[in-house]
Amino acid sequence: MHLTRFTDYSLRVLIYLAAKGEQRSTISEIAGRFDISRNHLMKVVQDLNHQGYLTSIRGKNGGLLLKRAPETISLGKLVRDTERDLTLVECFGDDNECIITPACRLKPILAEALAAFLAVLDHYTLADLIGPQQPKLIRLLQLEGDPPDA
Repeated sequence: MHLTRFTDYSLRVLIYLAAKGEQRSTISEIAGRFDISRNHLMKVVQDLNHQGYLTSIRGKNGGLLLKRAPETISLGKLVRDTERDLTLVECFGDDNECIITPACRLKPILAEALAAFLAVLDHYTLADLIGPQQPKLIRLLQLEGDPPDA
């Protein structure tokens, strides 16, 4: 299983915002800290806003903030919300043309593995990703002091 960059960037944005706490952040700031495309990050932030994970405030003193407490953001739900396709192999999809599907045991085994993967993620929240590591995350992300120019 491989998570897409979209999900990876979604996790990074939420980790960044959770580590920063009540201080607002900008897309440019986050893109700069992770050295990722601002344009791609804009799409990620727009989706996270639409899904209710964060709020975007426009204007001079605007920015991004978590919309919910980190303890309420399930990693399993986030992955389900950001991964557009959890089709592990062809036979999971509607366009399955594999000739051995009627006799193959791969599909139910992979379906069980995917369910187990998501079930493990369901046991964790964004708060678990921050936890006692918050001071170290703040240092690594250089969140002390003034934010970089947007």
